[in-house]
Amino acid sequence: MSFSQSDVPDEYWIDDSNFEDKISANSAFGDDDQKTVIVEFWAKFNEANCFAEWEDLEDVVYYRVDISKAPTAKKKYKVRMAPTIILFKDGIKEDVWKAGLDLVLPADLEEIQEAINEVNQASKF
Repeated sequence: MSFSQSDVPDEYWIDDSNFEDKISANSAFGDDDQKTVIVEFWAKFNEANCFAEWEDLEDVVYYRVDISKAPTAKKKYKVRMAPTIILFKDGIKEDVWKAGLDLVLPADLEEIQEAINEVNQASKF
């Protein structure tokens, strides 16, 4: 499945300077409104295969990272292909989808949303 390019507003772009803050910003204990975070590692050379359906995701905060502007996060989370999508809850990596050698993400909106729902459900007491 191939995803077309979509324009992502500036407020959804993060880099090494704010990556850790963004993925754990909603992790305060006792906060019933904690949000799950999805981060898409993106590359200009493969923008045709970006995750274009990000606006359709529910109950999640979405961010996109240009891998050229986040070498520390890229290394820490072992991102070798773009796109790569990582699902975080409370700042902890929960799930990962990585493009293969064909540079196409092997997951669709339904699969990613299902993982979000499972993580959100599991975090309820």
